[in-house]
Amino acid sequence: MLALGVPVIGFVLVAMSGRVPNLRETFTLLTALVTFACVAALYPAVMRGEEVRFALLEVMPGVPLSFRVEPLGMVYALVATLLWIPNSLYSIGYMRANHEKNQTRFYACYPLAIASAVGIAFADNIFTMFVFYETLTLSTFPLVTHKGTTDAMRSGRVYLGILLTTSVCFQLFAVLWIYVLSLGSSPAVESINFTVGGVFRDGLAGNRIDPGIVGLLFFLYIYGIGKAALMPVHRWLPAAMVAPTPVSAFLHAVAVVKAGVFCVIKVTVYVFGVGTMQQYGLGNWLLYMAGATIIVASLIAAFQDNLKKRLAYSTISQLSYVVMATALLTPLSIMAATFHIVAHAFGKITLFFAAGSVYTAAHKTQVSQLDGIGRRMPATMIAFTIGALSMIGVPPAVGFISKWYLIRGVMERGEISGTHLDEIFVLVVIAASTLLNASYFLPIIYRAFFKPLSDEDQKHPHGEAPMPIVYALCFTAALTLLFFFWNKPATDLAEMVRRAVS
Repeated sequence: MLALGVPVIGFVLVAMSGRVPNLRETFTLLTALVTFACVAALYPAVMRGEEVRFALLEVMPGVPLSFRVEPLGMVYALVATLLWIPNSLYSIGYMRANHEKNQTRFYACYPLAIASAVGIAFADNIFTMFVFYETLTLSTFPLVTHKGTTDAMRSGRVYLGILLTTSVCFQLFAVLWIYVLSLGSSPAVESINFTVGGVFRDGLAGNRIDPGIVGLLFFLYIYGIGKAALMPVHRWLPAAMVAPTPVSAFLHAVAVVKAGVFCVIKVTVYVFGVGTMQQYGLGNWLLYMAGATIIVASLIAAFQDNLKKRLAYSTISQLSYVVMATALLTPLSIMAATFHIVAHAFGKITLFFAAGSVYTAAHKTQVSQLDGIGRRMPATMIAFTIGALSMIGVPPAVGFISKWYLIRGVMERGEISGTHLDEIFVLVVIAASTLLNASYFLPIIYRAFFKPLSDEDQKHPHGEAPMPIVYALCFTAALTLLFFFWNKPATDLAEMVRRAVS
């Protein structure tokens, strides 16, 4: 409960100290550090296999607002709270250097969003997850519309409209349907609690529920989790790029999109069950939809000159790696999906930090403006290179490891199913998307380091962005490299998820 409560206390302290910027930002950093410490303190208990559970209140009979710490949730909670620390440091440098307005409101929204992310990570049932999923949307809306311009407000309406419409019309409908199925003297669903193997096992075995209904519920859930940005409900993500860069980093790497793909994995594993999905062939369509999203989003990214929009479409593509790995429905592919949450978070936050650093120091937003900028901003562009190599999947960046597990998951799928069409499709998608990733990241690196400086940069020389920005992006770039060589905490947790699926 401290992991949930500390950010709320931080929100109050930040809001009250708005007139004293140094104190406000000290509270921001302290809240981030203490929240991560509270989450990390739960790690040993999870590794020992202990039951860590807490029921806050019962909203209605059989529908508690309750929490349980398990390995998959631990991965997401650790990633979100760890990366909030450099994001907070980066925000201080960025907001001050760019003289942004309404900074107190800006800093106050972050702890509420993190509290929501922790609530999603540790949700014990589908109702609790839905409640915090919605609070995450609402708490990040002021961040997306922070600038208050006409463009920002229009983009905010797209952000809020798509995420609320999908969650209320699809996800909430699925939650209520599953709750109804759990009622009665002979229910088709065991409970609304997340359960290893899924909640439908006995219902299907006893023929109390049609597998077609389960397949429909799965479809409602997948498209009710709009934060996973599976096409065609992805437009909110590029629309949100109107926000300041620290917000973009937060959306893409720390909380929001990670909440989406985390919920996809959790629902697949703990509501529908991998065994049930395999037995009735209920999720095969998702494999192809995710593959199509990967390729289409990569193609769109390749034609974006705006750096943040290129990164946004790259995120849409990378998120569907997690969805596609989940849809393979093998223990190793679920492990790959879990690990890719970590790998993508470290690499993508570094890329957005670098984009914001370039904007702050050089006021450049377009890829075509980056000629020679690596000579003026070597730390920023080296960090960008590390993040880009991770997205492509090149060692020694951590993105290589999650792709390696994904390929192993594809091989495992072939051994289980005995057919190879699906596996060939996934391998083709991985190969094609890797080439596409290289095609839109490597030219940026080439421009930055090997092209001559533009006339404007020669006339108006500049250096690196303020030190808080540089320190933050160097830290996340170091994490991207470090986790290639030492990733035991993430691997151990992902392995526990794999064993649960097995």
